[in-house]
Amino acid sequence: MSKFRKMTHFFTARRTAPKYLIIVPSLLFIINIVLTSLAARSGLIIYIAGKELPVSSFAGVLSALGNICLVFLVLFYKKRGFITSVVLLTVQFPIYVAGLITSHNLTSLPGFFSAVFTTVMLVIIYLNHTRIEREQQRMQKLFVQTSTAMVNAIDAKDTYTHGHSSRVAEYSRKLAEMAGKSSDECDAIYYTALLHDVGKIGIPGSVINKPGKLTGEEYELVKQHPAMGAQILENITEYPFLSIAAHYHHERYDGKGYPEGLKGEEIPEIARIVSVADAYDAMTSKRSYRDLIPQDKVREEILEGVGTQFDPVYARLMLHLIDVDTEYKMKEREESCALGEDNSLTSDGHRSSVARGILLTPYMTTVSLWVTSDDEASGIAPSPSMILFDALDGAVHTDEITAKDRLYFEYGEVWFDGRTVTGGARKIQTKIVTESSDTIKRKGEYRISAVRIGDHALIRIIGSDRTVEVTVALPDSTRFMYIGLTGEHCRISDLYTAKAEKECPPDFIPRIADPVSYISGAPVGDIPNLQIDGYRTAHSEGIPIRDGLKISFHVKSLPTARLVWHCPFIDLFTSDDGKVNGEGYRDIAFMRFDGEFWECDPSCSAKLNVTETDEFKGWDAWKEFNRNGYDATVTVRTEKNKITVITENAGISIRNTAVLGDTGKKIFASVTGDQVAITDIRIG
Repeated sequence: MSKFRKMTHFFTARRTAPKYLIIVPSLLFIINIVLTSLAARSGLIIYIAGKELPVSSFAGVLSALGNICLVFLVLFYKKRGFITSVVLLTVQFPIYVAGLITSHNLTSLPGFFSAVFTTVMLVIIYLNHTRIEREQQRMQKLFVQTSTAMVNAIDAKDTYTHGHSSRVAEYSRKLAEMAGKSSDECDAIYYTALLHDVGKIGIPGSVINKPGKLTGEEYELVKQHPAMGAQILENITEYPFLSIAAHYHHERYDGKGYPEGLKGEEIPEIARIVSVADAYDAMTSKRSYRDLIPQDKVREEILEGVGTQFDPVYARLMLHLIDVDTEYKMKEREESCALGEDNSLTSDGHRSSVARGILLTPYMTTVSLWVTSDDEASGIAPSPSMILFDALDGAVHTDEITAKDRLYFEYGEVWFDGRTVTGGARKIQTKIVTESSDTIKRKGEYRISAVRIGDHALIRIIGSDRTVEVTVALPDSTRFMYIGLTGEHCRISDLYTAKAEKECPPDFIPRIADPVSYISGAPVGDIPNLQIDGYRTAHSEGIPIRDGLKISFHVKSLPTARLVWHCPFIDLFTSDDGKVNGEGYRDIAFMRFDGEFWECDPSCSAKLNVTETDEFKGWDAWKEFNRNGYDATVTVRTEKNKITVITENAGISIRNTAVLGDTGKKIFASVTGDQVAITDIRIG
C-alpha cells in the first residue's frame, strides 16, 4: 500500500469479504459431522505412514478449521457474519450432544468443547468489533463537524466566498473519481480540499473583503495564508495529509507559484488537484472586486494554464467536467439571493431593476415571491413581469458591448397577468388556466413553476386571482434559458426557490412548434444522419475498426455552437453488441476535431500530433468554417495494438495514435460531437 493510501485510511475500514468465506465453514462443518458420525458408530481408522489414526482426529482438525473460518466471517461480514456463525454453531451443539449420549466413546467431546469455546470467542470479538466501529463512527462524525465549523468560520470572515470551500471540495472529489482514485482517497481529497483556505482565518477581514485592488503589502499578507493553514492543520497528527492542500494549493506547475515555488510533480498530487478546482470556483464565483466570469471564458483560462499553472492531467479532467456541464450546474448558484442582500427588489420604471436570472432545466423549479406596489400612496397597481433570456453569466444586460460579450439573447417578456411580448422566441402561447386559485388567497402572493425540456419551456404563474400558463418555443440557437424577475411600479420580496429532485418526462410540455431539424432532407449515406445538440448526446452506430478504414461525412455547426470545441468527435470503444453504451461498453478513446486533446482509457496511451498548416487563419476563421459546413474525411490506420486516426480541416492537421491495452474485444469507431449536424456519413 502506498504512503498516500496508508494516510487516507482514517475511516472505518471497508473490507471486501471473499465470497468463498461463507461457503468454506459450511462445507467443513458438513464433512466434520459426517466423519464424527462415522467415527462414533464404527471407530473407523486410517493408515498414514504406517500409523493408525482414528477418523475422529481428522474431524477435530476440520472442526478447528471451520471455527477459524467462522471468526473470519465475523471480521469480514460483521453482523451478518456473526448471525451466520451462530446459526452454524447452534446446529452443531445438538449433534455433539447426541453423539455423547448415543456413543460408547468420547469422540464428540473435543468438538463440543471447541464449539462452546468458539461461540464465546465470537461473541467477544463481535462485541469488541462493534464497539470499535461505533467509536470510529463517532470520531468520523466529530471530524466532519469540526471541519464544517472551521469552514463556516472562514465563510463568515469572507462574505464574498461563502460556500467556496464546499464547492472546491466537491470539484476535487469529482476530479479524483475521474482519475480513478479509491473511495478512501476521494474522501481524503474531499476533506483536504474543504480545509484548503483555513489559513485565511489569520488574515485581517479588511484585506480579504477589500473591494479594490490590493496593495503590494496587502498581497504579501494574503500570500501568507497557505503557510498559516499548514501550521493550523499539521497539528492534527492523526491525519497528516490534511495540511497538504492548505500549504501547496497556490503552487504552479511551472514553478512560479508560492509559497515554495515547487514545480511539476514536486507539488503533492492532492494540491495539484485542489489547485485547479480552486481556480475554477474562484473564477465562476462573484468577488468583491469583480462579477463572476462566464463559463466559456473560464474554460479558456484553464486551457491556457494547462502545463503552466495547472497539472495537465487534472486541468484536462476539469475541462471535461466543464464540457459535460450542459446545465451549467458547476458554478456559484445565486438564486437564493437573486433579489439582493435583503431579498427584495424595487422596480419603479419598466425593467429599471432586474433580478439575476433563475436557470430553467428539466427539473421543475418552483419560485415563491411577494409583490407589492413601490408606492402605496400613489394608488398605482404593481405590474410584475419576467424576462426570458440567455446569457453566459445568467444576467440581463442592456449595454450593447456587455450584451455582445456575454452573448445575451432575449426570448421575450411575460407579465404575471398573462400579457406577453415575443422577442427571439419562435412562439409564445399564453392561456388562463383558472380565474382564481384554490391555494393562494392573498393578493400579491405568487408561486411560479417553470421547466425547460429541449426547445420548449413551460411557465405557470399562480396568483390569487388567476393562474396563467405560458408555453415558449425556443429558437434553434438556445443554449440556456433564464427568467429574470422585474416589473413596473412594484417591489418584489421574500423570494424562495426550490428545484425538484426528478426530471420531468420528455413529453411533459405540449409542443406548440415543430422540432428544428438540420438533418431532415439532407443526403443519407451508409448510416443515419446525426443531429448532436449537446456534448456527445448522439452517436452513430459502431463501425468496426480495420486498417485503411475511411469515414467521410458533411458537418455543419448548429446555431448554438459558439466555441472551438463545438465540433465533430471520433469515439473509439468496445462493446459486446457494437453499440455505444451497449452491453459491455467501454470507452477507449476519442478525438476532437479541434485537436485540443485525445482522451484515453487508463489502460491505453496516446500520442497527439496537431499541426497548423498554411490554410489555418485563426480560430475565429476556423469556427466560421465549421458554421458554413464542410466535407470531412477520417482515415484509420492499424498496426498490431496501435490505432492511428488522421484528419485535416481548415488548416488543422491531426494525427492521433492510441496504443491499446489488452482489451480482448473488437474495437469500434463512432461519429459523435458537440452541437453539430453530421450528414451523408459514408464508410469506405
